[in-house]
Formats: sequence, structure tokens, C-alpha cells
Amino acid sequence: MNDIAADVIIVGGGPGGLTAAIYTSRNRLNTLLLEKGVCGGLPATTDAVENYPGFPDGINGMELINKFKKQAARFGTNIIEFKEVKRIEPVGERIGVQTDEERYNADAVIVASGSIPKKLNIPGEEKYSGRGVSYCATCDGPLYRDKHVAVIGCGNSGLQEGESLLKHVKSIVFIEFLPYMTAEKILQERLQKNENTQFLLNHELTSIQGDAGVRSVAVRNRQTGEEKQIEVSGVFIYAGFLPNSKFLEGIVELDRWGYIATNEKMETTVPGIYAVGDVRSKKVRQINVACGEGTIAAIAAAEYINELRFKVGKT
Repeated sequence: MNDIAADVIIVGGGPGGLTAAIYTSRNRLNTLLLEKGVCGGLPATTDAVENYPGFPDGINGMELINKFKKQAARFGTNIIEFKEVKRIEPVGERIGVQTDEERYNADAVIVASGSIPKKLNIPGEEKYSGRGVSYCATCDGPLYRDKHVAVIGCGNSGLQEGESLLKHVKSIVFIEFLPYMTAEKILQERLQKNENTQFLLNHELTSIQGDAGVRSVAVRNRQTGEEKQIEVSGVFIYAGFLPNSKFLEGIVELDRWGYIATNEKMETTVPGIYAVGDVRSKKVRQINVACGEGTIAAIAAAEYINELRFKVGKT
């Protein structure tokens, strides 16, 4: 099996990966972007993105991603969707990228593989997944028209998706493990003003019950220990995320949660491998941040490739 060569391979078609592709392609580097599903990542599942500059009235997440994708393709990025990367590792002075069917190699690889929703691993979660348990309100919200649902988590994701749900459902009970909400204040204010919302802070979801589908959830007050059942037809879980970094285990340095460690140039501990976006070890995970990191990684990768080629006498 012969390797398929490129100058730069980008793993992941979210905002960070697509931004990096725009920059490397404009730098006349042969750029290949591999995405395990459809380009977009988590932002593509968001109904309304209101904090991305340039769109004062907000924009649908998928619409925003399609603009990124179109721009990258315009400058020559070869985008291949439904191509999951299984392993990345150095091969001589090149970086090898392995999928199920092909082997690729490049001078530099930018990992922008993002993260996936974290599961709670409580009774009923797995059993009712797809039958009342969901991790994407934008995807599944219309299925719960005029029904009562629960949203687990009061961070930005939970409240943003809650707003999307309110277009369809009769009411939402928000359940938050912490005694306070971590979402932006403007989101908190909007949701708290809505008469069809209820907030249970400092509460823990302990189980999900039902028959053919979800019928109720059990919650426990973390301060008093009191437990109660709440009747709902759907449960939307936003309890954090896990990085898509398993294909780099043992290759680059990861932090204790599995996120990829980098320096300010987005360089990992292996020369030629960079990481951007939600898979990178950091504090703030936003579309704007991922785009900035994609820009930095692309510029750093171009500089690295120029130095590499100078060393071996290529022009």
C-alpha cells in the first residue's frame, strides 16, 4: 500500500481545522483535511451562534461552518469527509497518518479532532439513548414538541441548547450539579425570565426511568440529600466533553484528562505535529479561540516546512 502524500494534513473539520486549512492553502501548501464525519464539529449542532464576531444577529452553527468550508475549498483544500484517523506517528522526517483504508504522510499535521459529549454513566442513560436521552437539542428538539424535558448542565452549552429546545417543548427543568450556573450571564438572564423554565441548582441526576421511552428522572439535592422524581419525556445531557485524542496516545504529551499539551505556537512534543481547538489542553473552548489557534498553527507549520525543506536542500 503506497502512502498518499500532502504538505499538510489536518485532522478534523471544525472551526480550528478549517481555519488552519484556509491559511495553509493560501500559503500554497498542498493541504488535505480528513474529517471522520461531516465537517462542523460541535458548533454545527448549535442552533444559534451569537458570540462569533461579524454576525450581530447571530448565525446558525451549520451555516457558519459551511462558510468556513467553502472558503477553505476555494483556496484549494482537499476536504475528505467520513474518513476517520486511527493513528498518527512520525515516519522519518515525515508524519504518518493511518485510516482504516489508507496511509497518508505529510511534512506537518494539525490535529483539530475536537471533543465528544461526556456521558454521566448513570442507570438508564445507555438504555434510553436515542429513546429519550440525547446530547444534541438542535438535532432532536423537534421530536419533543409540547413535551416536558430536562436539560442536564447549566454551562453555555446547556443554556444555548435550552433556548433551542424552547421553540418546541412545553417546559424545561435545568438540573445543575454545582450550586451556581457557569453560563454567560446574558444566557442566564434570558432563560430565567422564561416562564417555561425551572432551575434545580446543586442537584445531581441519579437515574433515568421509562418504558418504551423516557418517562421520568430521579434527582438528589446535594445539600439536603432529598430525592425526588420529575416527569419528563426527554433528557438532554451537557455534562462536559472528552477529547478525541486516543489516536495520539503514547505519541505526544497529553494532560491527565487526555487533552493535547502544546506551547504558544500550538506545537506538541513531536516536531511537525500541532494541535488546535477543543482537543488542546487549555481553559477556554470557544469558536473564536479555535479559529485563532488554527491561524497560529498554520503559520507555525508553514515556517516548520520551510525550515525542513531548506535543511534537505529543497526549494
